[in-house]
Amino acid sequence: MARRVIANFARGLAMGAADVVPGVSGGTIALLLGIYDRLVRQIALLSSAAGQLLRGRLRQGLATARRAEWAFLASLVTGIAIAVLGLVELVRLGIDRQPVALSAAFFGLVATTVVTTRREVRQWRPGLAAVAVATAVVVFVLLGVRPGSVADPAGAVLIGAGALAICAMILPGISGAFILLLLGLYDPITEAVADRDIAAVALFALGAVIGLGLFSRLLQRLLERRRNVVIAVLMGLMAGSLRVLWPWPVGDPEAEGFGNSALGAPVADDAAVAIVAAGAAALVAWALHRLGSRRDPL
Repeated sequence: MARRVIANFARGLAMGAADVVPGVSGGTIALLLGIYDRLVRQIALLSSAAGQLLRGRLRQGLATARRAEWAFLASLVTGIAIAVLGLVELVRLGIDRQPVALSAAFFGLVATTVVTTRREVRQWRPGLAAVAVATAVVVFVLLGVRPGSVADPAGAVLIGAGALAICAMILPGISGAFILLLLGLYDPITEAVADRDIAAVALFALGAVIGLGLFSRLLQRLLERRRNVVIAVLMGLMAGSLRVLWPWPVGDPEAEGFGNSALGAPVADDAAVAIVAAGAAALVAWALHRLGSRRDPL
């Protein structure tokens, strides 16, 4: 039991660390570690229980909630929360000081996840490959748009941002942090977390709960009924998201390494560092995938 709790806590730490990086999704890490379907299933179950309780079906709601894997969820969520609170400032510092190496590392991680995820589809058909490629192209193009930062966002905006970001966080390839960046809310949200602004964080968390409840059950149904198509779409999302992890963006001098989706040519002086970082991250991702593929689900 203790071994399972520690393992799931470590998975939560990895997911939380990914969630604070623009361009990387905690869902990508969950898929890489082999717990994605399990996580979506548990979230959908709790969402269903909450809906029953809100409609006054107390006994039915409690019975549904008791079916949840509470030890798994508690250890995972604790790890995510600790990683977000503890690493958000460190990640912001890394983006400022080592943007090329950090971006390249996550580029290698996500690219490896795209490759390993192909095995989730039992039989590839031309139609599925077309879905994956089309999704990647659409995401690649859409991620080329980036507005400026929003100063002092209103409460309703924070709630809406939380709902959108949490949906992105559980989809591999769509980064909740990058969604905030596209909305111009990455800086105010991460500053609120770093400064322990309880009111702003609470509003954002409320939106996240609402978004998670609405989206998780839909995603679970799609995984149950159209799994191969969903996996193809997820692969396309991850492949398209590589645009914002390219280590050498151009255009915005204040957005080095992350958040700048204008692609530039590699800089010779940085190439060795980027290749080593991407290669090391790819090896770690492959090892994590092998660990997550074990039959014993910790």
